[in-house]
Parts: sequence; structure tokens; C-alpha cells
Amino acid sequence: MRPAADRVPLPRTVEPTAPVRGTGPRTLCRVNATDRTPADLLRSALAADPGRPLVTFYDDATGERVELSVATFANWVAKTANLLQGDLGAEPGDRLALLLPAHWQSAVWLLACASVGVVAEIGGDPAGADLVVSGPDTLEQGLACQGERMALALRPLGGRFPQAPPAGYADYAVEVPGQGDRFAPFAPVNADDPGLVIGGEELSYAALTARAREDAVKLGLGAQTRVLTGLGYDTWDGLSAGLYAPLAAGGSVVLCRNLDRLSAQALAQRTESERVTHTV
Repeated sequence: MRPAADRVPLPRTVEPTAPVRGTGPRTLCRVNATDRTPADLLRSALAADPGRPLVTFYDDATGERVELSVATFANWVAKTANLLQGDLGAEPGDRLALLLPAHWQSAVWLLACASVGVVAEIGGDPAGADLVVSGPDTLEQGLACQGERMALALRPLGGRFPQAPPAGYADYAVEVPGQGDRFAPFAPVNADDPGLVIGGEELSYAALTARAREDAVKLGLGAQTRVLTGLGYDTWDGLSAGLYAPLAAGGSVVLCRNLDRLSAQALAQRTESERVTHTV
């Protein structure tokens, strides 16, 4: 792990006083035919419009709101991929048990895994994984992993654990800031290799990307569409609506954790203020 003196602060994700809006007309999804992995989709989004919102995250238990542009999200992904490949020694085909809820940092880890070629197993068995990424509620479970263990406090703006890192884990918020802002894989990622395991189903990166495109069409998503969802990341439907389908369509997601705590009136206000076009 890098010493503290070598770490450079990660550009802070900010809460703008008003959401950034696209001004052009909504158009149907047009994704480069060469995009065969989620990492490809992110690169295309970055090339098309780096300043537009990609993920807006709410936690209705804490009042947190964080908005990440394509550029900011891609920066987090690059740093996380460098951490994964470099400090954690992950290689294509390695299995990572992702024990996190639907959260903007979960989305970052999923795209970082796709960048390196690591298979992300949503809620996977840590005992059978090469690495584990755990939130504060799954730390004990994650100790079953014999490989590298990374813990996320899931605090606002990606903050670290208030005290020392949990026993047996490195603190993601401590380790990621000093990583490089650009990422290049040591080995090419094969789109036909396994990329995601969810609900017991294994998908290649190419199959995942194709399914995300299909979902975008079914939902009627296109450029500048805004999808609001309170679904978890433990099912394909939740993961697609909360990340992959909007990314494939050139749209964005308003990802809400603990949405059941929001009143109907407050939800209507959020839908209006965030210019939501689709609710899932």
C-alpha cells in the first residue's frame, strides 16, 4: 500500500446546488457497435460528453445526495482499477465477491472490475473468491476470503472509516486517492470472458453489454434520459436499471437507497427537480 505522504487527494464529488441538465432534444440510444464491455460504454460516454451527469445518488436514511458527472465517475473508476490491478494484484479471470448495496461506489467497483477483467460476483461467497469488497454491514462475512480484503465505509463523499480500518481489511477511502487518474490494463480484457455473476447466472462482458442495450430499448431510454430507481443491485433488473441500461443508452441514473423512507410528496418533488424521465 502507498504511504500516506505519497497520496494525492481524490477530486471531491460535489453536490451541486441544482442538477446539471442536458439542453438538447432527447434522442434514441446510439451506442458504438464496437462497445462490447461496460468499460467500452464508459469510454464512449466520456468521449461524447464528459460533463453531463451519470450517477446521482440519494440515501434517504441519511439525507445524502451526491452527483457524479461522467468525467468524475470515470476518474473514480480509473483510480479503483489501478488499485485493483496494482496494489491488490488482481488479474483477468479473478473472482471478486462484491458485498455492497446499491450505491454509487458499488457502481464504481463494477466498472473497475470490467476495466481489469475481474469477475464481479454480486453477493458472492467470500470463501470462494480471490478478493472481497465489503460494506460496513458485511465485514464479518467478508473475513472468509483468504485473499485481499477491501472495506468501504459508504460515508458521504466516499469518506473513510472514522477510526482505524476494520480488522483484516484495508480502507478503500485511504488507499484509492493516491492511485493514478488514467488506467491501462496489463492484459487486454476479452469481452467473451466471464464478467458478472448475479443471482447464480454468469454473464460474459459482451452478453452483459448486449442485455443492457436490450433493456434500454425496452425501457425506451435514450440520450439525456434520467432513470430513477430504488431497486437493489442484487438482481439483474435492479442492476440494469440502476447502472448498465442508462449507461448503454447515453442517459443517467438517479439511484436511491432507502427510497421507502421517502413520502409520496417528496418523491414527486425529487422526480420533478431531477428531471426524471423514467421510474423503475
